[in-house]
Amino acid sequence: MNTRKEQAGAAMGAVRQPEISRHRIDGQELRVAIWPGREGRTPLLIFNGIGSRLELLTPFVDCLDPARKVIIFDIPGAGDSPAPRWPYRLWMLARMTGRLLDRLGHDRVDVMGVSWGGALAQQFAVQMGSRCRRVILAATTPGALMIPGDPRVLLKMATPRRFNDPSYLKENFGALYGGLARTSPELFEEFNTLSRAPGRRGYLFQQLALTGWNSLPFLPLVRAPTLILAGDDDPIVPVINARVMARLIPDCKLTVLEDGHLFLFSQATRCAAEIEAFLEAAD
Repeated sequence: MNTRKEQAGAAMGAVRQPEISRHRIDGQELRVAIWPGREGRTPLLIFNGIGSRLELLTPFVDCLDPARKVIIFDIPGAGDSPAPRWPYRLWMLARMTGRLLDRLGHDRVDVMGVSWGGALAQQFAVQMGSRCRRVILAATTPGALMIPGDPRVLLKMATPRRFNDPSYLKENFGALYGGLARTSPELFEEFNTLSRAPGRRGYLFQQLALTGWNSLPFLPLVRAPTLILAGDDDPIVPVINARVMARLIPDCKLTVLEDGHLFLFSQATRCAAEIEAFLEAAD
């Protein structure tokens, strides 16, 4: 497996540094990172996984075309976006995202969601369909009616312990994430370095936002061309979920990788190339 530096070097140029800013939207402070790109090109907006700060996606972003503008914000309660006072639903976050894009001056974006963030991406693609050019869903779920993963793994995912206890994460890394995480110790080291524990309230609110949420009835309403990426050894989101979603979305391509839940991290160069090809078809 390539290291992150090798992956970034194999991509399309020098590593870019994001511009970090803070915005208050609907009373909620959001920490936002923007990797500048070429003017006139549709930006790529990425929603991160549960409990994850935006830094965890930087190795993947480093492998994208440097001419592509990328926007990522810490979900409320994760990273450096403070937790809200009250729980929220995904439709609220989709609306907040639309208002953030207004603030940033973007009418239309390509939308990508990773794991938990893939649910938000699906919500955004339907709720804000006119603002969504293309959709990318990575290692994600249709929600309440998904085919569940390994119950032992899901139990370990119920708390943020893997983020704040490195020894616990190291002991369970392969079982939690599958694929290359089972055989690549260096992957754990890099993942652990870039991770930081979310607050318990923020983590709980992210879990509650998915409670009862189900995208299967509205996936046929997704009009934007969609790319789904899935790992064939994902203990959290079994690949059958991706196959079901791909059949329901009208214009959808499915790519299955020989990996687990962290393929965007462990195979950043390959995933970036797949995504670039998908987005360039519309550029």
